[in-house]
Amino acid sequence: MGLCSEIGYRLNIFRSSLIYIDGTFFTRTTGITLGRGAVYGLGVIIHLFTSAAFGVGYAVLVMLLRPEMNLVLFVCGYIFLLYLGMLVVALPVAGQGFLGRRLGSFTWLEQLIVHIIYGIAFIWAM
Repeated sequence: MGLCSEIGYRLNIFRSSLIYIDGTFFTRTTGITLGRGAVYGLGVIIHLFTSAAFGVGYAVLVMLLRPEMNLVLFVCGYIFLLYLGMLVVALPVAGQGFLGRRLGSFTWLEQLIVHIIYGIAFIWAM
């Protein structure tokens, strides 16, 4: 999702980069001042760790719930929960407001696109 978000941002399709948001959240929380490149580097590291945590979370849910339904539907549900979590928890905690409104009025749509692409890649990788 971070890479997709970054590409959209660099192409001026999106108004934000998840990687940069991760890096600025860390610097703002710790009070550390870093240059733009260092913020991006830190954002990549943070994004990789959070992505790994979400991957482990998915694996744990599958082990615990042992879904008998189609795994594609299970993945879609999981991705939808990640999408909601991004809009109502992660972006507000990162200082971007409810639904990411500080980033723009269409952040919800940007995040929907990113999560759909992530879901397609996730399903393809299964």
